[in-house]
Parts: sequence; structure tokens; C-alpha cells
Amino acid sequence: MVGQASAWVESPLQMLCAVEAHHAGILGPVTTVVPRAGLRALKATRAELRSLGAPEGLVLAEPRGRMPRRVLAVGDAFSGRVQVRWLASWPGRVVIVDDGLATLRLLELLAAGPSRPLLRARAERSAPRAALGLAAALRLRLSRVSVFTALDVDDQLAEAVRAAGVELVRHDFAWLRAQPPSPHGPAERTVVLGTSLVRNGLVHRGRYLRWLSDLAAREPVAYYPHRREDPVDVALIGERPGVTVHDAGAPAELTLRGLRPDQRVLSLPSTAVTSLRVLLGPRGVAVELVDVPDDWWTSRAAPALRSHLTGVPG
Repeated sequence: MVGQASAWVESPLQMLCAVEAHHAGILGPVTTVVPRAGLRALKATRAELRSLGAPEGLVLAEPRGRMPRRVLAVGDAFSGRVQVRWLASWPGRVVIVDDGLATLRLLELLAAGPSRPLLRARAERSAPRAALGLAAALRLRLSRVSVFTALDVDDQLAEAVRAAGVELVRHDFAWLRAQPPSPHGPAERTVVLGTSLVRNGLVHRGRYLRWLSDLAAREPVAYYPHRREDPVDVALIGERPGVTVHDAGAPAELTLRGLRPDQRVLSLPSTAVTSLRVLLGPRGVAVELVDVPDDWWTSRAAPALRSHLTGVPG
């Protein structure tokens, strides 16, 4: 079909961003969003989005194990399977839809030019992986690239990205803001977003759990685990007096969109802080960034990595 586009997504937030990109007209009149198979959180997000009623011209396809042969939009430019597909395709238009921290890393690499391989900040730099990342960067240089994001991008970086020939398109979750509030929000005044920093070995488990216990000793806490959080840690958190763990599945932007003005959200550094402020700020809900104390970091969190991880506007 003329004007039909496919979007390949590998996380709940990428799926939501693909919906927003279609709603904004970035992908054309007809878009098929294809989620990666085997991820429970993607199934939950797809079900939630379908219950809201997809925008006209958007199809939320069944999960697949393989990417479609022709893909316009992708959520993760650092994915190995995405980069291989780019190399196997003719250069053309590429749209990257994501509001995670990796997007800021991507923008920095795109601004630096094709000599920088597309690798995650914590990626193991093996020779084959670096070669693939470099080839992907060179291929993007031959393509018409758009990055669709709600993240705060400082003026200097935005200017450098555009100077490199990359279109930077900002959004404010216009489609989601127009949807009715979720009826399944938490009753607790304080909501804490989980983090993957503990499982990744970057923050001490004991210090993080002690902080949660101290917080719950003062008031009831609704805890929404990060999708990559260790299930053992989540079980330990659920045993803390005063903490109620909610099995969200769908991204916080969907689940928490109906919070009341007397509620608040606490989060360690995460781009969810930015997106939730866009969504909840007009409702009078405070979204507070919790700084990571120096003694929480482990030896695996090098200063440069700490700076990257905490590069979320406060």
C-alpha cells in the first residue's frame, strides 16, 4: 500500500513513541507497529494501547521474532539486529522513535559524525561489535534520518545534530494527553519508579533498599518496578512494610497518566522524569528527581558513566 510504514519496537516506551509519531504525521497515513516477540511488557503495553483505541491508520501488529523486511521507524538504533538490517537495505529515510536515555547518547554520536560507532555507553567494545556500529553510523550518514523524541535536548546539541544533517522532531505526547485518565492508578500519595541501576551493578542494593524502607516508614509507597529490575529485588521490596508493588507492565507514561494533584512521583535519574512532567505537570502532579548519593555508586560506575546516567534535567 502506498504510504504504508512499518515501525519495529523493542520496549514499551518505544511502542508508545511510535504511536505518537504516527499521530504527529511523521510516519505517513498508515503505520504498522511491530513489537518484538517474547517480551511480556510489550504485550501489556499493546493491550493497554488497544483498549484506548489506536489513532486512525495505525495497526498494532502481533509480536514477531524477526524484523519486517522493510522498516521505516525503529526504537533502538543501538540494537544489533536493527543495525544489520540497515546494512542489508538501501539507504533511505530512517525514523528513530524513543524517549529513553539512549536517545541522548545517539544524538551525541550523530552530532560527532560517522567516525563514531553506534554503541551503547556501557557496551563491551569487541572488534566485531565496534565494526558493526561503525558501519551502521556510515550507513545512517547516507540516509535521511529523523529522531522523534520528547526529551529535553539542549540548544547546543540540537544545533550540532541538525548541522550533521539529522532532523530533530520534538513531541509532547499529544495523543496520550488527549486520552482519558487511567482508572487503575495507585491510591498512595507517593509513587516511586523502580530503577535498573541496581541490577546493572551500578548502585549498591543495600543502600537503595534502605532508602525505600526509610521512605515507607514515613508514608505508604506505591512502587512501580523497572522492566529490567531483578525479580528477586522486587520481591524483597514488596516485603518492606508500607510498600505496595504494582505490576505495571505498560510504561509509566501510560499507567500513571491519571495521578491526582495531591500525589507525587519520585525517581532516580531516568528520562521518565521528563516525560511524566510533560504529562502530569498540567495536572499539578509533582515529579521529583532523586539524586544518587555518592556512596550509593559501586566501583563499576565510572565517573563518565555516572555523568551520562545522571544527565537528566532536574
